[in-house]
Formats: sequence, C-alpha cells, structure tokens
Amino acid sequence: MPRTRAPMRRTALGATATLAVTLTMLAPAQAAPPAPAPPPAPQTGTTFYTNPHSTTLEAAQSLTGQARADAQLLGSVPSADWFTGGTPQEVRAEVDGLVTAASKAGQLPVLVAYNLPFRDCAQYSSGGAADTAAYAAWIDGFAAGIGGRQATVILEPDGLGIIPHYTNLDGSMDWCQPAEADPAAATTNRFAQLNHAVDALAALPNVKVYLDGTSSAWLNVGEISDRLVKAGVQKATGFFLNASNYQFTENGTAYGTWVSSCIAYATEVVPGDYASCGNQYWNGGPATDWLGVAMSQYGRWTPDATDPALNTAGVDSRYASILGGVQPAATFVIDTSRNAVGPWQYPPDVYPAHEDWCNPPDRGLGVRPTTSTGSALVDAYLWIKVPGESDGQCFRGTAGPLDPERGIADPAAGQWFTEQARELLALAAPPLNPLTCNVKVIGTSVGGPRNRGFVAALTVENRGTQRLSPWHLSWEFEGNQRVRTVVGGSFVQSDNAVTVTAPRARPSLAPGKKVALVVTGTGDAQAPLQFRLDGQACRS
Repeated sequence: MPRTRAPMRRTALGATATLAVTLTMLAPAQAAPPAPAPPPAPQTGTTFYTNPHSTTLEAAQSLTGQARADAQLLGSVPSADWFTGGTPQEVRAEVDGLVTAASKAGQLPVLVAYNLPFRDCAQYSSGGAADTAAYAAWIDGFAAGIGGRQATVILEPDGLGIIPHYTNLDGSMDWCQPAEADPAAATTNRFAQLNHAVDALAALPNVKVYLDGTSSAWLNVGEISDRLVKAGVQKATGFFLNASNYQFTENGTAYGTWVSSCIAYATEVVPGDYASCGNQYWNGGPATDWLGVAMSQYGRWTPDATDPALNTAGVDSRYASILGGVQPAATFVIDTSRNAVGPWQYPPDVYPAHEDWCNPPDRGLGVRPTTSTGSALVDAYLWIKVPGESDGQCFRGTAGPLDPERGIADPAAGQWFTEQARELLALAAPPLNPLTCNVKVIGTSVGGPRNRGFVAALTVENRGTQRLSPWHLSWEFEGNQRVRTVVGGSFVQSDNAVTVTAPRARPSLAPGKKVALVVTGTGDAQAPLQFRLDGQACRS
C-alpha cells in the first residue's frame, strides 16, 4: 500500500548557499571508485530484521526534538511488521517486498497476519476479511509472498482469545457475540480459517508459524490448550503469548510451559481431558499438599516464591505427576515489547471498565528480541507489538472522548503515541541506550519533472566512544533514487541500499568528531528514514 515520505528538510537561508559553503570545505574531487560494503558483523543466534521503512521510522518524520529521537531509537530495534488487509495480490506483494529485503540483509523477518473476519470483535482494532473464502484467499497470498524463504509468522493475535459465539469448556458463552455473525457457524468458521492458515504456512519449508496462546492473565491453561489443538497447533511450530500485553516474562514462561504440557497430556496421555490441566487460577498440586490459591499477575512467578499467589511449584508438580514420560513439544514465543514492569495495577472502583491492556500508564520496554531465552520451550522473545503505537482510544467504560486515566485523547489503534513512547523508554529494563551517531541532512531538488534529481549535504557525527576507521555510512532509499556522486567518500549502491566508505586519506572518525559529505543523485529529494554508521542506527 502506498506510503509517503517527508521531503529533505531545508534551512531558512536555502540549501544552495549551504551546499556551496560545504563544497568549498571539501577537497575538490570526483567521487572515488566504488568501494565494497563493510562485511557484516559476526552474529550469534538469530538476527531479527530491522525494517528501515518501518511504521515507527515513518512516524518519526513528523516529529521533532525528544519525540523524534525516541521514535528513531525505537525504530532501531527489530519489531514485527503487521499485515492487516488489502487484496490477496496486494498482501502478496507487500510480504514479498519485506521478506526479500530481510533476506538480502541476512536477517529473519517477523510477520504478523491480522485479518480474520470479526477481528477483535468490533473493539479498538476491529476489521478483517469479509468471510472465510476471502480470508483463505488473503492468507494464501500472504504465504505466497514468503515462498521458500525464512520467516516467523505470528498468526492472528486474539484469534483464539476472542472467538465469536464460542462456548467454553465449562459450558459458558464467550462475551463476543456480534449480531452480524451467524451463531451456528461462527465458531466452526474461525477454526476452519485458522486451520487453513496453518496448513498454508506450515507447508512452506522455512517458516515458523505460531498461533494465539493469549496470556498468563487471560484464558486458563485447559481452555486455551483445547482451542489451540482445534486450531491446528500440532501442525504449527507452536504458539505466541502476551501479544500487545504487559505480563511479566517469567509468568509467560510458566504459563506457556503449562499450556505445552496440557496439550501433551490431553492429546497423548488422556485424550480430551483438558479439565485436569493445572492452571493459574488455582495453583495447588503435590508439592503444596494440594493447597492452592489464584495466582496474581502483579508479581513474578517462580517455583520458590514465598508468596503463595506467585508460586508455581504446585502446578509444576501436578504436570510432572500426570505426564509420566511424555514430554511437552509445542514451543512458544513471548512478546516482551512492553512488559518490563508488568501489568498496570489499576485503581479499583474508579472506572466502569479499567481496560488495563489499553495504553496503561508508566510501562517499560522489556527484553530486546532474542533467541537466547534459557528455556528449551521458549523459542524467542519478540517485540510483536510495535512499542510506541497506541492500543486504541481508551475510554475505560466512560463516554470519552478522553482517556480518563491520562486526561488526554489517546491516538487511534496503531497510531503513534508520543507520551507512551517516552514512558516506555524511561522505564525500559534493561535500559535502551541513546543512539551513538547523528546525521544532519540539508537537501534540495534539482532538475525538472522529467529529470528530477537532488543535492544533499550530510554532516555525520560520531557520538559514540570508539574511533571508527574506516567508517561506513549506510541507508536505504524508499523509491528509485540513484546516487551519482559522493564528495567526501566513495560509495556503492545495490538496488535502494547505499553504503558510503571513508576516503583513504581521512579514514578515521573519532568520538565527538564530524565529517561532511555531499551527495548528488537522480530521483525524488526524500531523506532516508534512518542512517547507520558502521551498522549502528543514527539520529537524523
């Protein structure tokens, strides 16, 4: 789908005069012969794709000052890319473009497919395909866009947590009952849609696909395990937890382990016996002499916690006693994008609906995306939710238009939320250090409509602690721009990716020092969304 870019920013005196001064400060020379791009840094484990054209970096273009710096810093961390609609042909093209870019970068993309009919049950993120046939065509296009390349797919957040007209294991009706959905067919349709999606994606040789496992503070273990099996989890890689939520990673790890154990028990030991699966709403078991309480989401769960409401030993021992030699096999991933300080402990009896999942105040960024989790069943910690993007216009049961907890109007779901981005960075654990380079761009368009081009002066500053020698500045254009010359360095361009390498005569860039470049080229005068200096993201 089309995206727009902010033009290169200009000074009040005009770019031409500034460029003339800059050019006199540089050694007069033609661009040096192309130099090879720097080799990639050694990698351990999986390197997730950081999209240089992400919605986070797009949001930064309309911001200034601290808000812009925050968005560019968040955009330097790999987050999932969401696909939420379009025709089958459009989603295929978009997925193909992103997976192609990730493959060229030698990185693993994380893709979110979010287009089920009756998505989010008409809440803040409502929408989706028109019906089962339309969804099947859409997800087939999505899968075709990946093809034989590597990708991790997060399949339909809330897709199993919110099912229209669903009857729970205990016989109660789920709350989501849209009038537009046929009560007799809605549940069957949802599982048919998800099974088709799993089949289409699992058939791809290099794709890992994860189904919605809700979170440790949502469905009980037996309930979600039953739904996962009905949706085809045994054909998928596993399930994901805590998407767009705030639950502690330790709690998700315990909960996910129990869900995986319950799936193994109810499919291999006593088929269909989900009711015997221990869960977070009563944690008794052999290790506690069958004394139990409901577990609390407002602390970190461990086997040796002194607070009974945080202790996992009872449930752990319960699975050890019923599984025998059967080992849980379904693996899972956890969204750690906003869970550093856990969920919001909302004030009781203040709002008609607390909506603690919707833009709660004073949350923090969690562990950065990684496959180093320390748990055999946890495949990765991911940033599934794009941190800094709003959960929706949270009215908390009031008439609105303000979020009564914040006293402001929250942005619509998926839009940039400047105040929340600042909170997430301020309370991040571990901290997310500021970017260590800055690129100032002053550019102008040249030529006419048929021979459009640009001239840009770049001032590159090393704000880190290490001397860079030789330094390399890289970026990606959004469109079909081509660099013609670079004064102050040599360059190579492959498709829309450009790398400028320091001149041999002045290869070093010391901490606190700056270097000036002048870049000319053809195409629109649009500044890249993010520059990288020796692979590290820069402010601009």
